[in-house]
Amino acid sequence: MDELLQNPCRLFESRHFCDKYDIAKSSLSEDIRLINEILKDNGSGRIESIQGVGGGIRYIPGISAGRIRDLQAEMIEALSDTTRMLGGKYLYTSDIMFDGHICAEIARIFAQRFHSLGADYVVTVETKGMGIASHTAYMLGLPLVVIRREARYSEGSTVSINYFSGTDEHIQKMSIAKRAVRPGSKAIVIDDFMRGGGSLKGIQDILGEFDVETVGIGVALESRLPEKKKVSNYTSVLIIDEIDEDNKVISIRANEELYTN
Repeated sequence: MDELLQNPCRLFESRHFCDKYDIAKSSLSEDIRLINEILKDNGSGRIESIQGVGGGIRYIPGISAGRIRDLQAEMIEALSDTTRMLGGKYLYTSDIMFDGHICAEIARIFAQRFHSLGADYVVTVETKGMGIASHTAYMLGLPLVVIRREARYSEGSTVSINYFSGTDEHIQKMSIAKRAVRPGSKAIVIDDFMRGGGSLKGIQDILGEFDVETVGIGVALESRLPEKKKVSNYTSVLIIDEIDEDNKVISIRANEELYTN
């Protein structure tokens, strides 16, 4: 069943495995039951069986509440190091956001929450969100679309917009290749950090130029302030309550909604 687990969210006809391993459907059903028990024990998701025409079986990645808590604790410990303070209430996070283990675990959270939304793409903006977004796209079996800060010649024809980023409403620009998305499709947006939500709102707006609906938003880190964000219905892993540079205090807490909902 390695093929099934290595292709998350891909739907396989049941007969594919029956023919491949020369087994009856009853034996396949028993194998799936045993695999589901193992996946449940280690908190890694489940095998879903879909009946009827066009049905089959697929692996839905997941993550247990215990693993989420462990991940949050690991990230909080690392991010609470006051040497990460950069000024302007920002933290150095590049090492964490490009850590393969952390990216994969965060991606499992997002895949578990978003797999049923019928998305066609995972979308992010360069650069620090790309690691998590790439893992999430793999977990959901979807293509990754990267929105650029500047248009690239290799992207071909592009669409660009200006958007307001940060609490100071600084104007920035982002671009997307016209070939990157299909009009009328759906997208899940992934990013590393959200303060006021300006960048995420910009992504929604530029996708809207193609009539692409944003059906889910996932961010690794969310700043508590400002309380009013420019986007809604998002999922965060950690919440930064305070970065006090004068007193060298970093206050970060877990988003408990991840294992209470």
